Amino acid sequence: MARRRKAKPQIDKKMIIDAFAEMASNKNIDKDLLQGVLEETLSMIVRKKYGMEANFDIIVNMDKGDIEIYMMRDIVSEVENPELEITLEHAKMYGDPEEEYEIGDEFIEEITLDNIADSFGRRLISLASQNLNQRIREIEKDNIYNEYINKVGEVVIGEIHQVRRHDILVMHDKVETRLPREEQIPNEPYRFKKNQTIKAIIKEVRRSGPGSHPDIILSRASEQYLAKLFEVEIPEIYDGIIQIKSIARDPGERSKVAVISYDERVDPVGACVGMKGIRIHSIVRELNNENIDLIQYTDDTHEFIRKALAPAKVKDIDIDEETRTANVVVPEDQVSLAIGKNGQNVRLASKLTGYSVTLIKEGGEDIDLTEFAAELGNELLAELENIDVETAREFLDTPVEKLLMLPGMSKELLIELRDIILIEFDETETTEMLARIERGARLASEVANEKDLTSIDKNTSDAKSSSDLLTGDSEESSEVKVSKADITSKQETSSEMTDEKKPADNEDDKENKIADETAS
Repeated sequence: MARRRKAKPQIDKKMIIDAFAEMASNKNIDKDLLQGVLEETLSMIVRKKYGMEANFDIIVNMDKGDIEIYMMRDIVSEVENPELEITLEHAKMYGDPEEEYEIGDEFIEEITLDNIADSFGRRLISLASQNLNQRIREIEKDNIYNEYINKVGEVVIGEIHQVRRHDILVMHDKVETRLPREEQIPNEPYRFKKNQTIKAIIKEVRRSGPGSHPDIILSRASEQYLAKLFEVEIPEIYDGIIQIKSIARDPGERSKVAVISYDERVDPVGACVGMKGIRIHSIVRELNNENIDLIQYTDDTHEFIRKALAPAKVKDIDIDEETRTANVVVPEDQVSLAIGKNGQNVRLASKLTGYSVTLIKEGGEDIDLTEFAAELGNELLAELENIDVETAREFLDTPVEKLLMLPGMSKELLIELRDIILIEFDETETTEMLARIERGARLASEVANEKDLTSIDKNTSDAKSSSDLLTGDSEESSEVKVSKADITSKQETSSEMTDEKKPADNEDDKENKIADETAS
């Protein structure tokens, strides 16, 4: 009994239509663009099978779920170009049986979804599927890049997907973004957990390698993020009535914000603070309790620098516009406030105003040694503080012999440090001082050598004493023993006296014996 031929499966066109619609929706790809990609993929497999010069036409109707390919070739008696020609016998074999073909006619072969697998085979169909998926991924990557490159500088709210050692992965509209450690507020990551919402600004979008999505960088530590928070919380800034002129920020610690009002009726600082500080407090909470100093901007550079150094009060300001430097004279009781913690206040003031601010203690031109922390180093700076050298002028006035005795100080380093400080005072080193440093270096070297020799002698003496104590031949050891037993000492002294008398008695006895012998 002959086996029944297996019927070909029927193509469900509704399923194809739904698949196209779902792909366009999930991948955020335009339907026309998806149709063009599909046509390119089909063209690729047609050329793979029929040649690069093949004459064909592809029709894709995504609304009806139809895909049709028409191959056009000329009927000839003898084929010279298989890509464009076909014999009459093959035309009758592959064509419509009811159609009458003649040499010179155009043969049209129709390929549809029903016979596409038979026409191209499994290998080409698999190749087409891979190519289509790759093209869709590339389009998806381009769409994500184009979407987020236009959002750079915007604040977004996402959901934490994973907290890693060096960054935090955040999902935003089903797109993975990244918050690196250097863009996080210090000591803040412990606050965040998986599935928690987080607010940040899109700082940068980078194209990545093949097979991966663009690298979208978020930031919570940038000045732009602080400016956007002000714009969100303060309507006057959003409306343009108040403008942020500059920002200097030490993330998680302290920030200085210069604001100006273009409406005389609006106080820029008061508007930013809000009623009972409600506006500024919401920003502070978002930034992990970061201190924010609000400063009213002014075109008067002297006044602007004065306000930027608040809460310290300054006496005088000398500005050089060419080099954009400012020498600020500060009362002695205000120096610590002007410098701030680890130089934070003066550093932020310099960044806010755009001028290199140098602090000078009142009563003479002077600079705090913390300004030279990079050149001195923390250990040497601490040693100088221990000998009450806290300013640049005090450093220059301290005897070089005393400075050369400090741990870590050498002749070359001392000359280099003095040159750096003298430049700040517009002074130059004298030959007499260089000669004095040379003598001081030799003296310090001799003192160090003497200390080494003394240490060696002491160690040798201690070693000898230890050896004598072990052998019992040392006189010092005997004296120690005598001192520990006075009674024994007295007994030994008495015994020595008796021994001294005994030789004298022996001499007398000897003389008497000789006299007796003579008499007899």
